[in-house]
Amino acid sequence: MITAVVPDLGQPLLRRAELGDLALPNRVVMAPVTRARAADDGLVPTAMHAAYYAERAGAGLIITEATWVSEQAIGFVNVPGIYSDEQVIAWRRVTDVVHALGGRIVLQLWHTGAASHPDHLAGQLPAGPSAINPHVSSFTPSGFKDTVTPREMTTADIAATVADYRAAAVNARLAGFDGVEIGALGSFLIAQFLNPRLNRRTDAYGGDRGGRRRLLLEIIDAVAAPWEGRRVGVRLGPYWTAGDRFRADEETLADYDALVTELNRHPVAYLHLRGRDLSAPDLTPDVEAIARYRRQFHGPVIANNGFDRESANALIQSGHADAVSFATHFIANPDLVTRFALGRALATGDRDSYYTGGADGYVDYPASSWQDAPREEAAARRT
Repeated sequence: MITAVVPDLGQPLLRRAELGDLALPNRVVMAPVTRARAADDGLVPTAMHAAYYAERAGAGLIITEATWVSEQAIGFVNVPGIYSDEQVIAWRRVTDVVHALGGRIVLQLWHTGAASHPDHLAGQLPAGPSAINPHVSSFTPSGFKDTVTPREMTTADIAATVADYRAAAVNARLAGFDGVEIGALGSFLIAQFLNPRLNRRTDAYGGDRGGRRRLLLEIIDAVAAPWEGRRVGVRLGPYWTAGDRFRADEETLADYDALVTELNRHPVAYLHLRGRDLSAPDLTPDVEAIARYRRQFHGPVIANNGFDRESANALIQSGHADAVSFATHFIANPDLVTRFALGRALATGDRDSYYTGGADGYVDYPASSWQDAPREEAAARRT
């Protein structure tokens, strides 16, 4: 007699959820992952982008790769934008197919600021909060290069940048997205303004933690304006560490405590938190790193960084997060939700193909099959 394996549909990951005005069929979120496949002069999404996101439409929510809000925002090769008519039309093809397959998709907005390089900007210096080199690297057409000392943004530059974000949100709505996410983590523009080692301004956009967070708060309000209801998420990385400018010390974490508390007074659909990096691959994520900011924020929380099925289910069951996002797991497992539901093993992605362009390592990962079931399922079938 063949014994069928019963799907574990009682997992917290498979429960419905509401993030602001975004209704999710499950709590498995696809995290934004830069894949560098927009290899054309206009940085326009291609048919491969539509196929890539369509294959992953089973996610409770897809958050796209970070996308340029303007030409001045560019700081990485072959990343698509959302500032031209051609880009809007191409993204519409992506959202249409994801929606046809029952998915939900929001667009992450990106500006690299001082983490860009003159090679991306026709020889011009990138701009940041202050004329301080962030000491990171930028992926240019000729490879990774060290950043340079940027010019300090004027208040007119800042106003123009906020306007660019708002225009990007308008374009995202025209392109059929269900909402947008503001990428405010990593070594990039918004995180630079939040960083006291890079933001030495003495005007309204610096001076203290209240001034340093002003740019982000203005962007949130501007980006939320084109949408009805709460459809704007914010992604933060309080524990981000890079070079000598970005480190997670108690002063930094306290700044983020105050920032997250302030987010409660703005139209934020959800907070997407990147937790601490794992010090070893066999360790489980630091739950307290997420819980710290869960206590500060009154709305839904998505947790990220190092989770697997078991640790994600435990985190949601504990109440420390409402959903969990996965990056590398979604690269190699387009049917990640199905694999979680059926307890199937996960494939491992090819890191050498992450940014190489082309279909290899992008749209050629297969969905799982009955033969991919774990050993205990195969044993059950033989009984």
